[in-house]
Amino acid sequence: MSTSKPYIVLVTGASSGIGQSIAMYLSQHGCIVYGTARNPQVYQQPKEYTLLALDVQQVSGIDAAVAHILSVHGRIDVLINNAGVGITGPVEQTPLAEIDQVFDVNLKGPIRMLQAVLPAMRSQGSGLVINITSIAGAMGLPFRGLYSATKSSLSLVTESLRMECAPFGVRLCTVAPGDYATNIASGRYHTPVDHNGPYHPQYDKTLAGMNAHVDQGSDPVEVARLVWKIIQSKNPKVHYRVGKPLQKAAIWIKFLLPDTLFERLLLKFYS
Repeated sequence: MSTSKPYIVLVTGASSGIGQSIAMYLSQHGCIVYGTARNPQVYQQPKEYTLLALDVQQVSGIDAAVAHILSVHGRIDVLINNAGVGITGPVEQTPLAEIDQVFDVNLKGPIRMLQAVLPAMRSQGSGLVINITSIAGAMGLPFRGLYSATKSSLSLVTESLRMECAPFGVRLCTVAPGDYATNIASGRYHTPVDHNGPYHPQYDKTLAGMNAHVDQGSDPVEVARLVWKIIQSKNPKVHYRVGKPLQKAAIWIKFLLPDTLFERLLLKFYS
């Protein structure tokens, strides 16, 4: 993607974590960046980019933010769908309302953003959408199945949209991060551990391991560097992965090994 003007970039979920790193990095490289947060008033307005109020579950707020950017700049060059929530727990014991919530944010949220931004990109005859998924979306993980399902769904929707939007000059891709040092663990919905239930003690052991992996994760600026590289690419690939070598390799191992053998490896890793 190339332009003689600064890229106008919209990044959802940019108040912390990966979204914040992306917004700051792109701003430092000459982009005009608008980040979003559900409650930007609780954060100090960043110097590098503008933080707008936007909840990916509310169409009216999405439309207002997109209209504001278009009124100022006349275009949106890049949409980065980063906003999302985590969820853990045995599928059997996770409340249906919480399942609806995580799919509404992680899958329908990006779709709402796309429905608001794609008409402008189509009119421009250009645009790039980067959907932030997860390496966890490439496989079913114990006690993370619902989170994996939301990210896998977004990945497949992206594949479909790439073909649907290609005639209009709009390109799409995914970036699937592994574990990064962010505050995602603190914002996850955790199905309560039932110490007398059938999934104890395996669930609480796995939960502790998940949180440790995030705490020991890499600097999310790695994701930001990849995003900047994609923006500058003339022909972005369909899917990108970023993370520690073993995390990225797990995707290929899954397809190379028999299903049951890969399953045993996952169970050993999470035991």
